[in-house]
Amino acid sequence: MSVLVWRLYRAQAAIAAVLLTAFAAVLVITGLSMASQWHTMLLGCTASGTCGDLGATMSLGGSVAGHDLVLLSLAAPVLFGMLVGAPLLAHEFEARTTDFAWAQSVTRRRWLLVKVGWTLLAAAVWGGVMAALVTWWSGPRNALLENAFQPSTFDMQGIVPIGYAVFATALGIAAGALLRRTLSAIAITLGGFIGLRLLIANAVRPHYLGTVTAYFSPKLSTFTPPASAWVVSQGLVGKTGSSGVRGFATYQPASHYWPFQGIETGIYVALALVLLAVTYVVVTRRDA
Repeated sequence: MSVLVWRLYRAQAAIAAVLLTAFAAVLVITGLSMASQWHTMLLGCTASGTCGDLGATMSLGGSVAGHDLVLLSLAAPVLFGMLVGAPLLAHEFEARTTDFAWAQSVTRRRWLLVKVGWTLLAAAVWGGVMAALVTWWSGPRNALLENAFQPSTFDMQGIVPIGYAVFATALGIAAGALLRRTLSAIAITLGGFIGLRLLIANAVRPHYLGTVTAYFSPKLSTFTPPASAWVVSQGLVGKTGSSGVRGFATYQPASHYWPFQGIETGIYVALALVLLAVTYVVVTRRDA
């Protein structure tokens, strides 16, 4: 069965490998150039004793192509879910090839587990390789700007893209099993993935762990949190116009970055498992 799956999807695998290779080539070339620039900047500021103001006085040029590809990597998980996950079962049902497959010695259970298992493994590799490349490429920028914890930047580095890719693929597979129409499954995958990402990023993520609140004089125009912290909210407390007014900033400290990565990845993997359970029940119990 595994050999058959490879023969059926080797063209898609080859295309994905080519795209990943091209992506890696651009990021490696531009990333090495940016890393060299970063080390030169560090040597210069060390000699002049101005490294404390490095983020405010210097910038990394980088490559337009590199920047664009890094931003496009945000869409990579859902694209995999739409183009690979959604058609995986939906196309089989539309073309009625399941009638032939299930009439052979292969059971529905084995047919489903092999197809879905290899596809999810490919999704995890796809998300992991892209995330590793983007994280490495962004190293100098993270060090300079201290923004790895910020929304959108957080979403394309670390391990969370693996969770996104696995979830998007599981969503596409489940939608295809339920609807049995490829275009409908693609639409559900796109809308469901974007909707959940926005919900979790804006309403759930800020509360994974307890925040830290700092108070400061309202005469200060801005508040500078500790390095790499994520400011969740800020404003004024006290009676307006009185001497008791204080500014406040609520933030997630940089030490929460990796726990947040683990929590969010776990959420998406758990949701993927629920979708896969639904898929299993639908395929094994529903009439062909």
